[in-house]
Amino acid sequence: MSAKDTVLKVLSEAGKPLKPGEIANLAGIEQKEVQKAIKELKDEGKITSPKRCYYTVNQ
Repeated sequence: MSAKDTVLKVLSEAGKPLKPGEIANLAGIEQKEVQKAIKELKDEGKITSPKRCYYTVNQ
């Protein structure tokens, strides 16, 4: 499973906006990988940021 898939899975299961550090802890991957995945997912329109430094899945 790619980092993007993992981040997407963690965010959809969380049910609330999460910070990159929280995503990294829950996913068990490095925060650098999470940051890269977040950027790509935002560019694809799959996740949004409801407030600064928090991310959630688009409904």
